[in-house]
Amino acid sequence: MNRVVVTGLGCITPLGNTVADFRTSLFSGATGIAPFPPYPEAPGETQGLRFTRTAAVKDFDARQHLETGIVGATDRTTHFAIVAARQAAAESQITSHYDPERIAIVVGCACGGRQAEETETNKLYTRDARVHPLTVVRTMASAGASNISIDQKITGPALNISTACSSGAHAIGLAFQMIRSGMIEAAITGGHEAPLTFGFLRAWDSMRVVSPTQCRPFSADRDGMTLGEGAAMFTLETFESARARNAQIYAEIVGTGSSADACHITQPHAEGAASAMVRALKDANANPDEVGFISAHGTGTQVNDTTETAAIHQVFGDRTSKIPVSSTKSLHGHSIGASGALEALATILALHNNQLPANAGVIEIDPAIDLDIILGSPRKVTPKLALSNSLAFGGLNAVLAFRPI
Repeated sequence: MNRVVVTGLGCITPLGNTVADFRTSLFSGATGIAPFPPYPEAPGETQGLRFTRTAAVKDFDARQHLETGIVGATDRTTHFAIVAARQAAAESQITSHYDPERIAIVVGCACGGRQAEETETNKLYTRDARVHPLTVVRTMASAGASNISIDQKITGPALNISTACSSGAHAIGLAFQMIRSGMIEAAITGGHEAPLTFGFLRAWDSMRVVSPTQCRPFSADRDGMTLGEGAAMFTLETFESARARNAQIYAEIVGTGSSADACHITQPHAEGAASAMVRALKDANANPDEVGFISAHGTGTQVNDTTETAAIHQVFGDRTSKIPVSSTKSLHGHSIGASGALEALATILALHNNQLPANAGVIEIDPAIDLDIILGSPRKVTPKLALSNSLAFGGLNAVLAFRPI
């Protein structure tokens, strides 16, 4: 079984469009959540929404990064995917060191090309107009994986994982398993999503889980999640190969765990989340006592935060109070299929920089949340093992385990 390490990072996020900018915002607690402008297709000033804030990517013009033909043939989510993958691949140079047939692309995207879909269906339903001939390839969820393979000339397996809010984490976990088993030698993996369309926001508003103020995970006054967008991509390879070529190593992926609640389509179940954490620890051949940080799913809803708290207690028992916990969704929002990837990036940077990000925007922790929530400034510590949790609608759970190196 091969050891698997992270040797390249890339991102397009509400916290910045480079890893350096993301890192600065992460550890300074500078949130990317901000008021969004009125949608031109929406009637009225309020647009019928109970909230006015999202975590959107800023200062990103695809035309500055991609050829005109690629921009026209793809959706915003794919633009994010290609550019973030380019950053990770350029840093690690894996396409120069591995046969393209031995590199895989495994990414997570749950929503597909929402902007292209809503634009074209609006034309169809309101004006009976002919839709754009590239609508299908713009909207398919696998467009990101396909375009990364074309852009990087990679001919190995190219896969898209769609498991709602766990998509990115499941994708990273699968890429890790493929390299560890020897199926492939390296991978570009992560998640991407650009779902902030008016129809998408109205759909989520109808569920009454979006915060009318701002996401504050584990806070006593939390009132819901904040929707976001973005991408985070990584290059993975074996530890032996990375060390032999003196590559930059950010962290080692040592385990992954997945589970299904088999309980309810929207209500999370503590036993399912706990099972995924236990499986990740078993896969890592690790003892629960080694865990020194948990990057929580932490959406800021009443149900999710209390359920995840219960799951952590199930796994760690009396030691729970000694494990620092935070959720970075208060900074970059909930980007659905990309969330697990953005949170994996935060976890990797925490290990690499010897500091754990704070749970931003929270003044008072909910008394029912009996966890060691990091507040204020980052905590200067290097844990032996860190877990990154992703708990999705449908009861689809994914947990990644990382070690510093």
